[in-house]
Amino acid sequence: MRPTHLLALPAALLAAALTLSACGTTETPDADASGDATTAASTGPVTYTDERGEHTLDAPATAVVSLEWGLTENLLALGAPIVGQADVEGYNTWDTSIALDPSTPDVGTRGEASLEAISALEPDLIAVTTDTTDAVVDQLEDIAPVVVLRGSDGSDPIGYMRSTVETLAAATGTDATGEELLKSFDDKVAEGKAALEEAGVAGAAFTMADGWITNGTVSVRMYTSGSFFGAIGDELGLENAWTGEGDPDYGLAQTDVEGLTALSDTQDLTFLYTASASEANPFDEGLAGNAIWEQLPFVAAGDVQRLPDGIWMFGGPASAEAYVDAVVAALTA
Repeated sequence: MRPTHLLALPAALLAAALTLSACGTTETPDADASGDATTAASTGPVTYTDERGEHTLDAPATAVVSLEWGLTENLLALGAPIVGQADVEGYNTWDTSIALDPSTPDVGTRGEASLEAISALEPDLIAVTTDTTDAVVDQLEDIAPVVVLRGSDGSDPIGYMRSTVETLAAATGTDATGEELLKSFDDKVAEGKAALEEAGVAGAAFTMADGWITNGTVSVRMYTSGSFFGAIGDELGLENAWTGEGDPDYGLAQTDVEGLTALSDTQDLTFLYTASASEANPFDEGLAGNAIWEQLPFVAAGDVQRLPDGIWMFGGPASAEAYVDAVVAALTA
């Protein structure tokens, strides 16, 4: 299933209550994605604060089930042991910044996970987003403590990414690793800004988009400054030419090829987009021969750049760093 589904918004999938049907396996891996045994960096009680308030665990979580890919990426980056995952194959298709062991037990889809499969894994923490209904969170709490976080925050995407890392680090006793991840992100942004300045494109105009094809019609989704990718562009000092507002959580704005004509007056604009080899390319294939698309100034000038696959648009520092590298490469090519 594709991210307009994935992509339309994670909320669209998860707002419906999880259908807790039997699926998955009960095998529990004893190693992280690199194959090395993973242990928490601290012991004893730990306290974390999520969207519901403050919670205390008797010890750092050492067996985590994750039901959302952005949380999974952050947990993997922290070295936290993931013993169960919603849609393992989907994660490894859409988020390649940090690979998840493909043998990780699959507990169903992000919007339809299995209570039975999760329970069989005996986790000591379950990670979900606020797209999960309260009723489902209550059912999950009968299995193990739950950490509930937003997928993003359109008012401060980078700040919320930081707090997400800090919360998951607190729950898994990996605070020092969390600090390293955030410092690495800051260093990558500084490196990216320096590279853009050296190439003479500091402050360049760009837009970021993705899209999908439904019954031959191309839908386009623009990443405003309230989106994860848009906010990273701001951090790099770039000018986001798409000035419309996005949704309050993910900072995304819906449009179509006609709506892209609003960008026609922006000079020296680079149109960046993300797609996946797992499906048809909405811009290259879906708009081939479309007169409106082909007459847009940035299209006519050849300033349309597809970014590498597998950079998750709702991710953490790992995806953020990959995105910085991709944007810098596109603008300095």
